[in-house]
Amino acid sequence: MSHSTASTDTDPGAGAGTRTGEPLVRLSHVDKHFGDLHVLKDINLEVSAGEVVIVIGPSGSGKSTLCRAINRLEAIDSGEITVDGKVLPKEGRALAKLRADVGMVFQSFNLFAHKSVLQNVTLGPMRVRGASKKKAEERAMELLNRVGVGNQAHKLPAQLSGGQQQRVAIARALAMDPKVMLFDEPTSALDPEMINEVLDTMVSLAKAGMTMVVVTHEMGFARRAADRVVFMADGAIVEESTPEEFFTNPRSDRAKDFLGKVLGH
Repeated sequence: MSHSTASTDTDPGAGAGTRTGEPLVRLSHVDKHFGDLHVLKDINLEVSAGEVVIVIGPSGSGKSTLCRAINRLEAIDSGEITVDGKVLPKEGRALAKLRADVGMVFQSFNLFAHKSVLQNVTLGPMRVRGASKKKAEERAMELLNRVGVGNQAHKLPAQLSGGQQQRVAIARALAMDPKVMLFDEPTSALDPEMINEVLDTMVSLAKAGMTMVVVTHEMGFARRAADRVVFMADGAIVEESTPEEFFTNPRSDRAKDFLGKVLGH
């Protein structure tokens, strides 16, 4: 992907302001309960700039909660989470500012139904980043073309397929020039024929150097795009390794059992 025309500050691989050697995202001894349920147990995880970390595991293992904790959609009980060396603020404007650096794509597309695709993508940069309408629209069109839906810019979300809407949601997150992108099962609400168009978009993002944390059930994608696979079960990280190592030689019985089920049918 050529970025020759783009200025460096819009390059997704730029990881704006990242200090070398310092992980871009760090979770230290993170714990979280929902009532009596211990959903995150002493989680320690570091994600370097430009790294693609894919989090997999059985349902109820804490994957989505982990993902949502990184931009404080879920508050944690104890431990610490830092993004680019800064501790996540509890609330208020500092949190909003930090959230702008952490793009998030969910299962549901969460687009504004009454706004056009273009308006959905320009809203954040204009409101949060203070971009002019002209600049926000130019950047939005560049991103919509990049994810393959530029020709849908003036339609409403309901006029698009699920796969197209999810690609708009990815463009919307990218429009904020985030330092890291979080994906929480971005294809699980899609029809099978639409899944690949979204995964292909994510693969091209990964290749362009975007730092990504992805919770997914798509094992083929994990194999293809991950720098590191993190396997969770019962709220804990059980093992982490390269995709090659994880899929061919998992160390834990939990991972062997899980892979036997998901790859064996």
